Amino acid sequence: LEAPFAAADAVGAAIDLPFDEGLKKEREGFLKLVASDQSKAQRYAFFAEREAAKISGVPEGTKPRAIERVAIIGAGTMGGGIAMSFANAGIPVTLIETGEEQLKRGLGVMQKNYEATAARGGIAPDAPAKRMGLINGVVGLEHVKDADLVIEAVFETMAVKKEVFGKLDQYAKPGAVLASNTSYLNINEIAKETKRPQDVLGMHFFSPANVMKLCEIVRAEKTAPDALVTAVSIARKIAKVPAVVGVCDGFVGNRMLAQRGKQAEKLLFEGALPQQVDAVVTKFGMPMGPFAMGDLAGLDIGWRSRKDRGIKSEIADALCEAGRFGQKTGKGYYKYEAGSRAPLPDPEVERLIDETLTRLGRKRRVVSDDEILERMMYPMINEGARILEEGIAARPSDIDVIWLYGYGWPIYRGGPMFYADQVGLKQIADRLSYYAKETNDPSLQPAPLLARLAAEGKTFASLAASSKAA
Repeated sequence: LEAPFAAADAVGAAIDLPFDEGLKKEREGFLKLVASDQSKAQRYAFFAEREAAKISGVPEGTKPRAIERVAIIGAGTMGGGIAMSFANAGIPVTLIETGEEQLKRGLGVMQKNYEATAARGGIAPDAPAKRMGLINGVVGLEHVKDADLVIEAVFETMAVKKEVFGKLDQYAKPGAVLASNTSYLNINEIAKETKRPQDVLGMHFFSPANVMKLCEIVRAEKTAPDALVTAVSIARKIAKVPAVVGVCDGFVGNRMLAQRGKQAEKLLFEGALPQQVDAVVTKFGMPMGPFAMGDLAGLDIGWRSRKDRGIKSEIADALCEAGRFGQKTGKGYYKYEAGSRAPLPDPEVERLIDETLTRLGRKRRVVSDDEILERMMYPMINEGARILEEGIAARPSDIDVIWLYGYGWPIYRGGPMFYADQVGLKQIADRLSYYAKETNDPSLQPAPLLARLAAEGKTFASLAASSKAA
């Protein structure tokens, strides 16, 4: 960010220069900043966040349902974080688990989190007790009976979620909004398990849920307008930034992220190393690169999922077979010293990559930082264009809000679709066509919407302008 440094310069001028000269220097700094891309990006982000709260296709005057009590099913990492978000806003929560042991563990983690925040001075010394007092931990699904909003935060498999929703019909009161905190799964399928699909939607919180600001609100086929408005309204009440999306695998954020993950993996097969890819992504302004992020999440999760689906990923699988699951085992794509989360490049990983490429008959080549940046960002933008075409997101700015508040996209770059407009859609379409040919990957061919806008010399922003005019 340029502005804090300009502010420091202005303070310096106030000390070092005569008053009028100091004012002149401050004014020069302001005029330079206000005309900069960073200023444009941040002003855009401000309005994009407000625009995202407007729900398309909902009758004007639709009122939210009253939410006085919330039930959350699952006291794990996500369920606990969601419960804390409601308690922070003063909304009473019933936290439901299947057994006393899991419940006790979940409540203990929340207590520790609150105490650590109070110790740092983030909340008042008496706040942990007050907030924990709003959370009522219980065992058994029947305790959802008083809740106006039920949020399911159980294990991310369709079978488990369907089982929960099938049982909710017996216990949840009529008119309660039933939400699933799923990152990928089809909400339409989940809604079929109930006799009230009009009350079912997705509320995809991001981890850690008590910290991250984004909430993807997933509108299913039969979601009632007032249920949707309720979810958006309550998300804002608990200080989240809501963005309404449609049903597809991974919704908006994770669907785009999957394209980046695919390219990150391919780059290793072509000669790049994890630390080079991550350095390019963090230099761009992201808080973490794809490989450090994989280590943080745990590489065994993806490994298990691939095995379930019969998919191989030679390098990632080799790491897991060597017991390298990421930070939790002290080694993954990187090595980690005891008690440290700092990723350190590991010659062992380079050797393992070399051995895998030799076995597959591949040769390493020098991959430039420019190529890495383009292959990390442009396929995501391309997927964003497909998402807009399919109507999964209503506006390009909604996609940007999701990336700004859910994935740490640097605010001074405005979001992936804003960034695409700054680079120029023709440049992005041309480079995607080039990489599709060079890497023999047809999925990199420009999406029809991107190709059309590029050919017409238009921007993603022009879509929002034309829909407002209409």
